[in-house]
Amino acid sequence: MSTKEVPIVIITGYLGSGKTTLMQNILKQEQRKVALIVNDMGSINIDASILSKTGNRVAQVEMVEMQNGCICCTLRDEFMAEIERLSSDNSIEAIFVEASGISEPSSIAGAFLNYVEMTEDTRVYLKSVVSVVDVDRIYREFLNTLTEDEDTEDGDVINLIIDQIEFCSLMILNKTDLLTKEQLEEVKVGLRNLQQEAKMIECVNGQVELEQLINHDDFDFDEVEAYSAVQRALNNCEHDDEKACVDEYGISSFVFEEKRPFNRDAFNKLIEDYPNVLIRSKGYIWFSDDWKHIQLFEQAGRNASITELTEWVSAWPDDELDKVVADFPDIKDDWDETYGDRCNQVVFIGKGYEKAEIVKLLYDCLEEVG
Repeated sequence: MSTKEVPIVIITGYLGSGKTTLMQNILKQEQRKVALIVNDMGSINIDASILSKTGNRVAQVEMVEMQNGCICCTLRDEFMAEIERLSSDNSIEAIFVEASGISEPSSIAGAFLNYVEMTEDTRVYLKSVVSVVDVDRIYREFLNTLTEDEDTEDGDVINLIIDQIEFCSLMILNKTDLLTKEQLEEVKVGLRNLQQEAKMIECVNGQVELEQLINHDDFDFDEVEAYSAVQRALNNCEHDDEKACVDEYGISSFVFEEKRPFNRDAFNKLIEDYPNVLIRSKGYIWFSDDWKHIQLFEQAGRNASITELTEWVSAWPDDELDKVVADFPDIKDDWDETYGDRCNQVVFIGKGYEKAEIVKLLYDCLEEVG
């Protein structure tokens, strides 16, 4: 257990998953004096207004509303300042942080742990990162086969939900009453495909005992990061293996690396008819019609997205590039004479596929650059 005094519990989960309902139930239990930080992206913090109507217990709760930004980026400094202010109250036994539905939990946890490491006299420590999972939505929009006629969310939404599932130490499986026993079991198997170690708690309407969120091992960033299927593949797979790595659950994974760029049209066509044996794919790619930008490719179930990110270092102006190389000569260790630091590196995770078949599909999308 931590030698510090005030545990921090970060509650994540996509919009509508039941985070606020969970917090309402925690406040009603009257077991500890807790502080609550609610982060909402809007100018009016709806979640905080709902929680303020919970009942008499709220009079004993220190609640802070943080809005017009996200605690993992624009509100980071304000978030840390509020954590310190709340922890200075010796009567507070725990601090719960309800993150925005579009927050990336790894960014929040990373920022918090960096702060704690740099602040010697802080009383707080990160106890757990909790992901509230709407099992009904996971079943309908991720696990179930979707037809073209059905109204589905953009791929980046499902990918964010999967990111929140992959990076947590505790999963709250909410809305279990909306599924049959068999459907719920299917969801649990699907979640274990993505996150094999985090404890699961099944519930309806966010009914979870406060002690279940507190009484377990302290959060370990490296360990939780290693839980995810993507990170396991990166850690365990040899890139030149003829066969994909297979774990004890029958999930196989491999890492595809290639310097040559993808043809954008060919890659988009692959996404349209993506192999349904692939559970999850994630990595950085680049296209032959854009030598400047890194692209993030993510796939979860039937949903996929491509997001333009920052520039490749080799796309920088010569004077800036020379300075970077002078300061960080190691950057040239894997430098290609033609492509510089440009490279496709994607993790593929699935069941019952042949690695050679997937690799062939990918090579068919590559474009030769003369």
